[in-house]
Amino acid sequence: MTADVDVDTLIIGASAAGLATAACVRTSGRSVEILEAADAVGPAWRGHYDRLHLHTPKSISALPGLRMPASWPRYPSRDQVVEYLERYRAHHRLAPLFGQRVTRLERAGGAWVATTADGDRRARAVVVATGANREPVRPSWPGQDDFGGQVLHSSQYRSGAAWAGRAVLVVGFGNSACEQAIDLVEHGAHPHLSVRSPINVIPRDVFGTIPVLQLGIALRHLPPAVSDALAAPLVRLTIGDVRDVGLRKLPYGPNTQMARDRHIPLLDIGTMAHLRAGRIGVHPGIARFTPRGVVFTDGAALDVDAVVLATGYRPALEQFLTPWREVCDDDGVPLASGRQTALAGLYFCGQFVSPAGMLREIGIEARRIAALLATA
Repeated sequence: MTADVDVDTLIIGASAAGLATAACVRTSGRSVEILEAADAVGPAWRGHYDRLHLHTPKSISALPGLRMPASWPRYPSRDQVVEYLERYRAHHRLAPLFGQRVTRLERAGGAWVATTADGDRRARAVVVATGANREPVRPSWPGQDDFGGQVLHSSQYRSGAAWAGRAVLVVGFGNSACEQAIDLVEHGAHPHLSVRSPINVIPRDVFGTIPVLQLGIALRHLPPAVSDALAAPLVRLTIGDVRDVGLRKLPYGPNTQMARDRHIPLLDIGTMAHLRAGRIGVHPGIARFTPRGVVFTDGAALDVDAVVLATGYRPALEQFLTPWREVCDDDGVPLASGRQTALAGLYFCGQFVSPAGMLREIGIEARRIAALLATA
C-alpha cells in the first residue's frame, strides 16, 4: 500500500451489499474498511414493517460464504434476515465503522476520498453499497395540507394494528404496497389501493410449491421478451385476468418490465385473492385530497383515515457522490452495478433489478467486484 491511501478498498454501507462485497474482497488479500451511517448492520432491514418476509427463497438468498439456517422457513422473516446479517458479519469477522455518514465522495490526488464528520478516508477503490432505497419518494397532491387524516410513507409503516376498523388508502402496487394492504386486512382495517399505472403480477410460488424465481434463474440468459413469452401461459393459469379486479396489465411481461423500467412486478402472496373477495378495494390514481379523503382521477371520492405512500425510493447518490453525473443516468440511478464504472476505482453493488432476486444478484456482483479488484 502506498502512503497516500488509508485503505485499499473502502465500502460505503453495511447491509447485504456492503457486507458481501467486503467478505469477497478480503479473500483477495486487500485491506477493506466499511463505513456505515447507522449504528448496526442492515439498517434498512431493521426499519421495515413487521410482517415483511423475503420474497425469495432462502436457498438462493444466502450471501457468499454463509448459508441461512436449515431450520428457518423457506421465506425468512425480517427479523431473521437481520439476524442473518449479524451472523454474516461475525462469521467473516467484519468490523464496520458505525456512525460514519459519508457526506462527500470524490476523486482527488489519485485516490478516492470519503468525508465523514470524523475526517477524510483515502482509498484506492471505493464500493458504494448504500442501496437503491436510500431516500423515500414522497409525491404530493392538491389539497393534501387540508386532509384531516395521517399521510405517511411506506417506510414509516410498521403494522396495521393501529388502523383496525378504519379505512386506509395505500398508494402504489408494488410488493410493499400490497403486503401492507394484506397486513391491514389481517388487522381488521379496510384497505384500498390506488393504482395509477398498468401492472404485472406473478405468483410467488407455482402451484404453491415451486418458487417462481427458480424459473427466473432458469430463463435469465434469454432475452426478456422471450422469457416472458415462455412464462405467460403459467402466469395466466396461476394469476388469471387482472382486469376482473379493475387493474390494467402492462403490454409487456415482467422480465421486460424489470429490464426496461427497472421495476419489480408484484409477487403475489395473497393480494389477488383479497382483491377478488372484495377485502381490498382498487381505485385509479389520486387527483386531489379533500379534508376527509381523496378524489380519484375518475371523479370518485373516498373517505379515509390514513394514506400510505408506497411510492418507492431513490438512490439519492447526488447527496454525497460529487461526480454522480458521470456514472448515473438522469434519474440518479447508476449505469453499472457490479462492474467497473466510467470512473476508475468506483463500483456500485446492489443497484441492479434482477429477475432472480436481489440478494442472489448482490452475491454475484460482490464476487465480480472482488475479482476485478484482485486484478486492478
